Amino acid sequence: MFTENRHDHAVRTRAYALAESGRFHAVREIEQALVGEGWPGAGTVLQSGYVRQAIAERLASHSH
Repeated sequence: MFTENRHDHAVRTRAYALAESGRFHAVREIEQALVGEGWPGAGTVLQSGYVRQAIAERLASHSH
């Protein structure tokens, strides 16, 4: 069963938006950007293999 809270959803949504921006090249960079923006617990949310894979796919599809 998958449970989610609003904060985790918001962090993932922001991470996906950053990945699609074309400004980043690695999941670690996205994590650092989220922390820099003040998203508490971003590292914990991004520990999920599913989330990391989804971010990596977005990074790959939007790289220049």
